[in-house]
Amino acid sequence: MNLGELASRLGAELRGDASVEVTGVKGIEEAGPSEVTFVANPRYAALARTTQAAAVIVEPGFPEIATATLRIANPYLAFSRALGLFYRTPAYAPGIHPTAVIDPTADIGEATHIGPYVVVGPRVRVGPYSTLLAHVVLYPGVRIGSNFFAHAHAVVRENCTLGDHVTLENGVIIGGDGFGFAKDETGRWEKIPQSGPVRIGNWVDVQSNATIDRATVGATEIGDGTKVDNLVQIGHGSRVGQNTLLCSQTGLAGSSVVGNNVILAGQVGVAGHCTVGDGAILTAQSGISHDIPPGKMISGSPGFDNRIWLRAVTLFQKLPELAKRLTQLEARVEKALASEHEAPKSQETER
Repeated sequence: MNLGELASRLGAELRGDASVEVTGVKGIEEAGPSEVTFVANPRYAALARTTQAAAVIVEPGFPEIATATLRIANPYLAFSRALGLFYRTPAYAPGIHPTAVIDPTADIGEATHIGPYVVVGPRVRVGPYSTLLAHVVLYPGVRIGSNFFAHAHAVVRENCTLGDHVTLENGVIIGGDGFGFAKDETGRWEKIPQSGPVRIGNWVDVQSNATIDRATVGATEIGDGTKVDNLVQIGHGSRVGQNTLLCSQTGLAGSSVVGNNVILAGQVGVAGHCTVGDGAILTAQSGISHDIPPGKMISGSPGFDNRIWLRAVTLFQKLPELAKRLTQLEARVEKALASEHEAPKSQETER
């Protein structure tokens, strides 16, 4: 495809030669004369002047450069869509592999691909145009909408429900038992039955080896459009709103409530029964044990306002020097006080 066609399909303004042929998309330092790249982070703006790419996707106000530009309000999203034009994921033809085990009571939608050694339990319903790759397991009573895609070794436990266009990456477990135990009169931990399912909305992506636990009672709920990164743990009975991002190694303890359009960066920890309001952002490695109001940006562990945290971190780096100066100041004060005490004694001796 040439740059003119690419610009038209992306809805971008082209400044440059529309006839230049492009064959792919790469990062700004790797792109060659037949590839397109992008600049969304100001840190990489200078590289746009030296890139070998055929064109650079940039914001409308980006300075003019020798390389052709595709100007659009959201360069990163445009770059993502350009990738989709050149890269095609593997296609899987409809059909059921002979090694798959499908219960007779299961309802499998049309045009669905079921790969080797897949197990589909009793009373399961899978919507049309779905793909279940090797070793996927759906426990009894699972309900899944259309265009479901489960990569190898994903598991959905009993009675969980998933909406349309849900993607589960490799090793995801939906509906594993929540971590619930009660101590009996002898001091032993007794397992609490985890009776509630997981309910996942539409257009939800769950990345590799993430786990979303079933509830003790009620349900664990994930809202439409939410994205769950690798190695995330969502505890039993938690509720996550719509279009929220839970980044790698984030952990929600049981009965956590996370609102809509929230971002929990990598390794964030949320204590049980805490609420994170709509639009809040918790930066990497934040840990909270209290409710967070909507729209707040929180950092640190224990977490507090990001602006105060930034000042505190700056001060923390100066603590060794401040401690040294404080020690010197204390020594000077002690010396001055000692001199004051010695002066009256000297006067008495003179008399």
